[in-house]
Amino acid sequence: MFILKRLLHALLVLLGVSVVVFALIHLVPGDPVRLALGTRFDQASYDALRRASGLDQPLLQQYFSYIGKAATGNLGVSFRSGQPVTVLLLGRLGATASLAITAIIIALLIAFPLGTLAALHRGKPIDMISRFFSQVGVSVPDFWLGILLILVFSSTLGWFSSSGYVPITQDPVAWARSVLLPAITVGTGSGAILTRYVRSSVLETLGADHVRTARSEGLRERTVLFGHILRNALVPVITVGGTQLATLLGGVVVVEVVFAWPGLGRLVYDSVAARDYPVIQGAVLLIATLFLVISFLVDVLYWRVDRRIAL
Repeated sequence: MFILKRLLHALLVLLGVSVVVFALIHLVPGDPVRLALGTRFDQASYDALRRASGLDQPLLQQYFSYIGKAATGNLGVSFRSGQPVTVLLLGRLGATASLAITAIIIALLIAFPLGTLAALHRGKPIDMISRFFSQVGVSVPDFWLGILLILVFSSTLGWFSSSGYVPITQDPVAWARSVLLPAITVGTGSGAILTRYVRSSVLETLGADHVRTARSEGLRERTVLFGHILRNALVPVITVGGTQLATLLGGVVVVEVVFAWPGLGRLVYDSVAARDYPVIQGAVLLIATLFLVISFLVDVLYWRVDRRIAL
């Protein structure tokens, strides 16, 4: 019943997203067919491409035609490249997933130790360092940090690549050199946000009755920390972490442009500039689907962490 309700909810959300995106992109000024043809423009080619893409039909008919095809997995053909949108999106998803997963791992490696130590030593130097890092990490723009990392670790030291992407299956070492700088750029901001939530959640759990009971029973501090404090502090952190991961999977446009990263964010950026309607619609639907999947997994994780929470 839980899964059925979530599937119905997901379908309604995707339908709503498709309506909003379809309406918005048709309000944006500019002729996508004229832009797609460029210097190859002539009236016969223009009319043929409009008919082939269905743009000569009424808007309502265009929408229902798109939804019918999308339900079968056909998201249309790109005006700009002539490739199927599904092929374009799947081709970029690997690079985006690689960056997102690496960045969220970096964020967690920063947030959990720093946030936990800050909560356990409230008001002490480590707590002040944690709060300072959180403030700076949230405030520093991604593009500025990315350019700084490129100048230091790529241009000056030559340790990492400043642009491009190499799949991990092709060359793990080259993959690491290409992914680390953009992942650190993105992961630092996410880590700063998560550090705040970890600190706050651990502080709240420290004063709970079950923690005082565990300590009064003579349990070791490590057992209390990992078995009672961190486990119960995970629930709010999972929410924020899941949202951060879903956001990263949707593409980080600024970082992908700075590092010439061939991900979903860069694809959407280029498609908006070219008024490539099918790619924009397909990308937004894919990103919405990723958010829904992550949301479902977060709910399941709640239940795994704390069985008192009912699905």
